[in-house]
Amino acid sequence: MTAPPRLALAGISKSFPGVKANEDISLSVRPGEIHALLGENGAGKSTLVKIIYGVQQADAGAIAWDGETVAIPSPRAARRLGIGMVFQHFSLFDAMSVIENIALGLDEAVDLAELKVRVAAILQSYSLPLDPDRAVHTLSVGERQRIEIVRCLLQKPKLLIMDEPTSVLTPQEVERLFSTLRQIASEGCAILYISHKLHEIKALCEAATILRGGKVVATCDPKIESAKRMAELMIGAELRQIARRPGGGAGAIRLQVENLTLAGEPPFGTALRAVSLAARAGEILGVAGVAGNGQSELLTALSGERLAGSGAAILLDGRPIGLEGAGARRALGLACVPEERNGHAAVPDFALADNALLTARHRLPLAPLGIIARGEVERFTQAVIRRFDVRTTGPGALARSLSGGNLQKFVMGREIGQEPAVLVVSQPTWGVDAGAAAAIRQELVDLAAKGSAVVVISQDLDELLELADRLCVINEGGLSAPRDVAGLRIDEIGLMMGGMRGVDAQAGGAAHA
Repeated sequence: MTAPPRLALAGISKSFPGVKANEDISLSVRPGEIHALLGENGAGKSTLVKIIYGVQQADAGAIAWDGETVAIPSPRAARRLGIGMVFQHFSLFDAMSVIENIALGLDEAVDLAELKVRVAAILQSYSLPLDPDRAVHTLSVGERQRIEIVRCLLQKPKLLIMDEPTSVLTPQEVERLFSTLRQIASEGCAILYISHKLHEIKALCEAATILRGGKVVATCDPKIESAKRMAELMIGAELRQIARRPGGGAGAIRLQVENLTLAGEPPFGTALRAVSLAARAGEILGVAGVAGNGQSELLTALSGERLAGSGAAILLDGRPIGLEGAGARRALGLACVPEERNGHAAVPDFALADNALLTARHRLPLAPLGIIARGEVERFTQAVIRRFDVRTTGPGALARSLSGGNLQKFVMGREIGQEPAVLVVSQPTWGVDAGAAAAIRQELVDLAAKGSAVVVISQDLDELLELADRLCVINEGGLSAPRDVAGLRIDEIGLMMGGMRGVDAQAGGAAHA
């Protein structure tokens, strides 16, 4: 007899005030299968996996586990069944060791010495390089992710849920992750894999369920279906291709940084070491790097949240701004979008209109003479919502009520809509679907074509190769010399991100090829 699916959902529905997040969703995942869950932002993926993992309860429908109907009232109950989940944002304490973090994530108290033996066995079995005694703040993002995976494997999962697992990994780390996931699946564990990177879905997954508007709209074999077709099924429309305007090109230097040295942000920040760059009118300058190599410090130094040692360390259109604060830099034409959208780029408990006012008032007539022009604020906010297709109830909606992808679209739209002289943005499409990512990238290209200089800091190499005219790599707080994107290989950039530079990276890339 054919074995039942490991997980089978039948008619799962879930509503929130004003929103039907899931509607009559059915899907099944077999033992040993790597199954993709795809959909645009707001399609219902997060709600669905939270129901599977016991974080939320469905309003209707049934869950079957190995052929038996079950209730999953909590994450602890999910783990008892054999369901593990690795979230996109890791739950780790930087000041603690690897083994201490693993112990904290277990449901039962354990002896650390005994746990080390169990962890060592898993690391050896799956060829995972990880030192149990190292402090987490010294680890790369890929190594941190291994902690979460090991924590799940200790519980011998029968189903592993992975949420955007490659968003901040180098190409080499992605290859290692995929090797691990294939080995886990070969041992009978089912894997439910969420990602917006469709080329990775094609390389890894055997089946895919596609959601749109909270409903299942298609199932397919990703190895056969094209990435373009899957993206179009997700968004329900033809996928936009980036169009560059003819006659563009780099003009005068708009942003110049000379030998910027800055201490790392406490307690575990990375110091910037003699960073120099020049971004010209009409160009997009890409900055690649693995998370934790000084990207946050670079952005806060450019934005004015942290001041440089001298005014001349940073020039905006030839004017020294290194000792100017964030508000003054915005008034002069420099806009920034930080990596953390909820809490840094936006105030969660403020309405979208108030969040728009916070940064746009420096460039637009939203508060003349210090008096808020509420009508102008509402009009600007509404224009951002329409232009960037932000799924929300309106300018009065709280920032925290938006999905992560929709908040990202709003924040990007708020800054691009001000038409700054220079835009510095970190992770411009992090967590947004293929359609929204294409729209945001087109807006960045159009902004540069109007004469702005755009600096994009990203761990997504595909994005950088698609967008950037020139590319440099940040590693341990140092910035490489920029190189023209034309002719650069993705594996070569990945090696540079991991610490190899110049001739070494080229040689390593050639060997890898």
